[in-house]
Amino acid sequence: MTQVQLEIIMIASVVAASCSIIGTFLVLRKMALMSDAISHAILFGIVIMFFFIESTASLPMIFAATLTGVLTVYMVEALVRTRLVKEDAAIGLVFPALFSIGVILISRYASNIHLDTDAVLLGELAFTPFDRLLIGSVDIGPKALWLALIVGIVNLLFVLLFYKELKIATFDAGLSAALGFSPVLIHYGLMTLVSVTAVSSFEAVGSVLVVALMIAPPAAAYLLTDRLPAMIGLGALLGVASAVSGYFLARAVDGSIAGSMATMTGVVFTLVLFLAPERGLISRWLRQERQKWQFAGELLLVHLSHHTGQPNEKDECSIDHMARHMQWDQNFSTGVVNYVTRNGLAERKNGGQCLMLTEKGKGVAYNVMMR
Repeated sequence: MTQVQLEIIMIASVVAASCSIIGTFLVLRKMALMSDAISHAILFGIVIMFFFIESTASLPMIFAATLTGVLTVYMVEALVRTRLVKEDAAIGLVFPALFSIGVILISRYASNIHLDTDAVLLGELAFTPFDRLLIGSVDIGPKALWLALIVGIVNLLFVLLFYKELKIATFDAGLSAALGFSPVLIHYGLMTLVSVTAVSSFEAVGSVLVVALMIAPPAAAYLLTDRLPAMIGLGALLGVASAVSGYFLARAVDGSIAGSMATMTGVVFTLVLFLAPERGLISRWLRQERQKWQFAGELLLVHLSHHTGQPNEKDECSIDHMARHMQWDQNFSTGVVNYVTRNGLAERKNGGQCLMLTEKGKGVAYNVMMR
């Protein structure tokens, strides 16, 4: 692997970890759409700042984009407070307006500079290693890598320093206010970091990948654990894994690096969605299947308990009669009988045509009736 390839992977990995750390709280606050809104709306602030300073210098752009991100959040919440539109509708009103104005201004007045819609939306990681940071005559690496590291460290420090406040404000804003914390201040601090993270990353990876990295890895981590520290760590690891695997996918198909990485965030999330031990679709299906057979088996045991020792026991405990009585089809009835006999809850008698409760089955039937 060449130095350029290694630097591309390092830049993408740091950006992925940084986006995932801050994105965890967006997922928990159910504000995934807000990351999309901010990452697109900041284009308006970037263009306006360019008109003032006639330069694409990073610090002024980050400042302008951060202000635009906070403005976007404020405008969305102002619309929501009117109670005339819901949050998703407010986001759909605000960010397309700001983003489209930014696109129009770029295409009309800034078409001759390295500030175009393709770069903003898709980025170009392949070029980032060639924009070097020099201290004197010493080359210390790509600018994008150092910028991503600084923003990542800021995000991590923010989470570590205000972990308690973030946790309480995220899960119970009312309790946060009662304890003397300011949910509004924490909220806008978080949104400011989202804006900084988005604008510091989009030139390298594009806003599409920024949104993917902010949402998909934390959402996947949310399916794997309930513990917030583990969720933050898992989200960062899944983000890095998506970035690295996406790079090799791009090499294999000779496609867009950022697009391949965004694709892998979706692939990773899909795998977790199906395979997560507790919340995954497969585990949920297996659990529902177990519950179905358990419920039907308990219903059968209660029926047997009611008729054991009664004059009509022979008829009522007949397997064929029970299937008709429960209105079960033949295949399902056979499955339930197999379930209770396999688990030692009942045993066949009279040539296998009738069922009789075992001691274990009697205990289960009694517990069911006592619920």
